[in-house]
Amino acid sequence: MHNPFRGQKAFWTPARRRSMIEGIVLLVAAAVIQIFLGHYSSRVAATAGYANDIFLDHLPVWNLDFVIVGGAILLWAFAWWLMIVSARELIFGTKAIALYIIVRAFFTILTHVGAYPLAAAPGPGNFGWGFYERFTFPGNFFFSGHTAFPFLMALIFWEKKYVRNFFLTMTVLFGATMLLAHQHYSIDVFAAPFIVFGVYRITEKLFPEDRKIMEVLKL
Repeated sequence: MHNPFRGQKAFWTPARRRSMIEGIVLLVAAAVIQIFLGHYSSRVAATAGYANDIFLDHLPVWNLDFVIVGGAILLWAFAWWLMIVSARELIFGTKAIALYIIVRAFFTILTHVGAYPLAAAPGPGNFGWGFYERFTFPGNFFFSGHTAFPFLMALIFWEKKYVRNFFLTMTVLFGATMLLAHQHYSIDVFAAPFIVFGVYRITEKLFPEDRKIMEVLKL
């Protein structure tokens, strides 16, 4: 039976282990920031009015709870599994995801806007709802995490054609899902890839040594 972790012992040098610990600390800090600012944006969005949207004003409302909740959780789990078994993307990827979470959490508190009317909001009864609701909050609109995360993963795995194309496809799928469910305004969806590309490049500048690890083709 093929062992996906074969060869990783040699990969994890003391310097790489230290860098991985830094990434984990940054990721935990990002989660705390996300939860704190998420609750804040939810409170202010609850009393805010909604905005008209050229797409949402004309699109039908679809109930796509199973994609929004379960699909997102499975995608996150799959992405982390890919990074863990590959290892070479794990250190840089962890730090990139942490910075993405921090940037998005900051963006969500800048503009106070309420939910679009008749939005098909997911709720209890969906696969993974208990986990999902701890990190996703009403009013966290700009920018769409469902669109941003798979695009970030596509950038991280860019040199792996099939993985890259899979995550690019998921970017389009989740973006369309957010619009059809009226869970995000169109600006939230269309701006996400551009912001995430900026986050990716900033991560490259902040952690160049971790980025170099990704140039290793295989363990």
